[in-house]
Amino acid sequence: MAENMKPTEVESRRLWSPAGALSSAIGAFSRSAKRYRMEWWILVAGLLIVALILFMTFFPGLFSAYSPNSQDGPQLKAPSPGHIMGTDNLGRDVWARVVYGSQTILGVAISASLLSAIVGIPLGLISGFAGNWADKVLSLVMDSIYSFPGLILAIAFAAMLGPGVVNITLAVAVVYVPKYFRLVRGQTLQIKEEPYVEAAKAIGAKRSTTLFRYVFPNVIATVVVVFSLNIADAIMTEAALSFIGLGLPAGIPDWGMDLSMGKKFLPSGTWWMITFPGLAIMLLALGFTMLGEGLAEILNPRLQEY
Repeated sequence: MAENMKPTEVESRRLWSPAGALSSAIGAFSRSAKRYRMEWWILVAGLLIVALILFMTFFPGLFSAYSPNSQDGPQLKAPSPGHIMGTDNLGRDVWARVVYGSQTILGVAISASLLSAIVGIPLGLISGFAGNWADKVLSLVMDSIYSFPGLILAIAFAAMLGPGVVNITLAVAVVYVPKYFRLVRGQTLQIKEEPYVEAAKAIGAKRSTTLFRYVFPNVIATVVVVFSLNIADAIMTEAALSFIGLGLPAGIPDWGMDLSMGKKFLPSGTWWMITFPGLAIMLLALGFTMLGEGLAEILNPRLQEY
């Protein structure tokens, strides 16, 4: 069989090894670090933070032996070897609440970001590519939504829909639809004037083919960046809604809800109930922000123009 192969194929098979593959990966990492410098390390740091918390989210039993709703522990116990982040006023382990609460906040934030992207991206493509009355109507509606402060709009929808995972996801998603719309519309307006798009139109390509084959692929890099930053913002919004009592029902571990409960005991010196959920929110939002900022510089340095 080797006799029928080209010399380059035989040589590549002969030279491949796990050590060589690892060396190539390290070389590619070093070249990227030299090329992108600080942006690369920001991306790597954000990716490590997000990967660690995602691993904790999918395998919570590896990180905590306690149930997040178990009330068998001592009440308001300070951090100790048995309870590394202490316990709350109901005897629940704070570390277990942080571990299992990551499932809630990440689930809501990622689902809301996906939902807003699914709605905002097609509307932005259609508005920018079609123009005329469709562009005017869609832009007017999205600008009207965008004019409201995001948190206030989310509070209004959460109060109207009521508590629940699905309802709070919808309330957060509504806030970010105009962001995807405005960004994708702006890039579509620019891309559709490019020579290769004009050439596709000249040879008789269908509008749908031109839109999804020549325009949309050039918007993907921007969408990835905005999606990462959107998740970071959605984390803060979800925590804020839970903090003021418009989030999830009791019994579901949530960092924002734990912050709200912990603030009542802060004057008495019980600092751990509010400190550790707050640090978790800050760390998770920071991880996605760093990931998004690193991607913005590497994939699309002109993102800030929109």
